[in-house]
Amino acid sequence: MTQVSPLSSASSASPDLTLHHAPKGAADWNALRFVKFLRLFADAFFSKRYGHRAVVLETVAAVPGMVGGLLQHLKALRHIRDDHGWIRELLDEAENERMHLMTFIDIAQPSRTERLIIMVGQALFYNFYFFLYLFAPRAAHRVVGYLEEEAVVSYTQYLAEIDAGRVANVPAPALALDYWHLPPGATLRDVVIVIRADEAGHRDRNHAMADEILAR
Repeated sequence: MTQVSPLSSASSASPDLTLHHAPKGAADWNALRFVKFLRLFADAFFSKRYGHRAVVLETVAAVPGMVGGLLQHLKALRHIRDDHGWIRELLDEAENERMHLMTFIDIAQPSRTERLIIMVGQALFYNFYFFLYLFAPRAAHRVVGYLEEEAVVSYTQYLAEIDAGRVANVPAPALALDYWHLPPGATLRDVVIVIRADEAGHRDRNHAMADEILAR
């Protein structure tokens, strides 16, 4: 059986869905503007097709944790120092986001065009984020924090569409039942709730990591 990640185990908690990190300084404002620009693109292309939006979102969202974990690993080796648990936490975040993607691929069944967008978007974002984290890790974590704020908003809107009956509340995929330890009979609505909680956790941790780097 697939083991639930430490991040996912917190999904049963009730996260603060309205939390927003107020920008402090030019770096924070640039990170927020960048994320808002990406949001405009997502809104224009996907509109209210939240399942398809989630597929593309989670493809990109799975990149930062893997990149951050890699670069933190190399930094710890170079400086011969302890990583204070950051490597494992970032890799767990990447795995958690990958499971979000696998779940929504099963639900949304992306088209060939959307799969092409996924490939191009991931290639562009990976290279952008790699160099951002290499030279400005604080800004990189802030970008992810703001991306996750937008993810919480998107999943809240997705949930509203389900509750209004405009999106079918289909049975949850077996993968989701296994990973989040959901009960038999769980539905898409249950999946969106636990994924939104995951994203709120990533939001809080990445903002906290950015703050910690600033305080060093």
